[in-house]
Amino acid sequence: MSEKTIIAPSVLSADFARLGEEVETVCRAGADWIHLDVMDGHFVPNITFGPPVIKAIRSRTDKVFDCHLMIAPADPFLGAFAEAGCDIITVHAEVTTHLDRSLQAIRDLGCKAGVSLNPSTPETTIEYVLDRLDLVLLMTVNPGFGGQAFIPSAVEKVRRVKSMIGSRPIHIEIDGGVTPETAPLVAAAGADVLVAGSAVFKGGSEEAYARNIAAIRAASDGAMQKAA
Repeated sequence: MSEKTIIAPSVLSADFARLGEEVETVCRAGADWIHLDVMDGHFVPNITFGPPVIKAIRSRTDKVFDCHLMIAPADPFLGAFAEAGCDIITVHAEVTTHLDRSLQAIRDLGCKAGVSLNPSTPETTIEYVLDRLDLVLLMTVNPGFGGQAFIPSAVEKVRRVKSMIGSRPIHIEIDGGVTPETAPLVAAAGADVLVAGSAVFKGGSEEAYARNIAAIRAASDGAMQKAA
């Protein structure tokens, strides 16, 4: 949907001892969105943070807060994440029996609505809710931990989702194993938002973050332009 790639660094890989400063630093380094990986130790085998932490760092930037809820159930907590300052709230199709209802609830809260699919979940799961969506997040690793290797079969899944979306103004976001090497694969297939954690935050300085973001952006933008 975007003419250029949107880079959304995941703060999961930031220094949590200075999280607010890390958000400010990565934004100065070129981040377009801030990606917030919320995990509950139930749906995924890890626990991260919740609405109070998001609310605490909201004042550090006016960039889009892109909230990825890896929690089950998700619906009872949507209001809290909206109140904390999330602009986009993405729920997993695997955690709700009533996906259409969940997406309506997110939009009713004034947020943009996203749905995420695990690597083994077919894209046909979202066929009947496309008109409720602002974003489709495709997991290219199994959710729960940062630093995992990219799953190559996801590239064809991106192409199929792009075809399903057609002319609808829906972002396709990729989460997992994004590097300058994998970014062009998914960008050429139709993805326009890339989540990167360790690939952005390695180096530990604003200069390093800027180099890392620029490398991913250059690789993905080049592939996107060739595919256009």
